Amino acid sequence: MPRKPVHLTADSRRPEGRQVIWEAVRRLRRFRLKDVEEATRLKETTIKTYLTGLTNAGYLRRVDEQQHTGHARYRPAWWELMQDVGVDAPRVRKDGTEVTQGRAREQLWRTMRIIGEFNYRELAVQASTEAHPVAESDVKHYCRYLHHAGYLICTRPSAGRNEARYRLVPRGYTGPQPPQIQRVRQVWDPNLQQVVWTQGGGHE
Repeated sequence: MPRKPVHLTADSRRPEGRQVIWEAVRRLRRFRLKDVEEATRLKETTIKTYLTGLTNAGYLRRVDEQQHTGHARYRPAWWELMQDVGVDAPRVRKDGTEVTQGRAREQLWRTMRIIGEFNYRELAVQASTEAHPVAESDVKHYCRYLHHAGYLICTRPSAGRNEARYRLVPRGYTGPQPPQIQRVRQVWDPNLQQVVWTQGGGHE
């Protein structure tokens, strides 16, 4: 399946939108709104909403407030990156508060890469934090779909009280964003921008 252009797939309500903007911010370090717009090809309102959230959360600093020049125009504002927390885009609302929806899947995806072989109970324990615990039922469901989609290999089938064991395949890590299980029972990879598995259809 061909990859769609960024401007057709990214949106402020989806992780891809935040990620595309954050990657541009990290590259530019100090920038104007139009610099990010040119780098991402996203809508100005989408970019401005996320930049406002990053500023309110302390990741960015507004370094040049808009000022009247006497010609009915405004000098463009500049932002500066203050906290570079790595490749994963901060999940923040416009007021700077953290978005927690989807956090569990991010923790699972990151932990799979770190711990090697696991069963779903072990993964739940390792991926949970005091602030963001992960339910075993969600882990079991997620592992099953990632196994179907080819991200995980089953190293030992379940037998009696012994749970099935998995590990991430060598090329299974496609990027920092966790594969998403969609309601139509398919797996969407936001790193590849494509559906990688559908129920009854196998791998794309």
